[in-house]
Amino acid sequence: MYVMNTKLTLRMDDELVRQAKAEAARRGKSVSQMVGEFVDSLSAARRDVARRDEELPPVTASLVGVLKGHDVSQADYKKHLLEKYR
Repeated sequence: MYVMNTKLTLRMDDELVRQAKAEAARRGKSVSQMVGEFVDSLSAARRDVARRDEELPPVTASLVGVLKGHDVSQADYKKHLLEKYR
């Protein structure tokens, strides 16, 4: 299968470019490969979330993400259960 590659110019801070090049060299890849893989991972993550939501019962799916941004720990949940079932 033939895949056409298109040139893309990115503008980034000099230090970020240096870090990207160093990381690419450490991984044995080009910066272009790393950027391409990153963008592809964003699409894959979105597909995974959509697929997961389709597999959940409607009520459960409607609750996914309702606590996003709230700091709720496992200890908080245990405390809630102890108070609820005393």
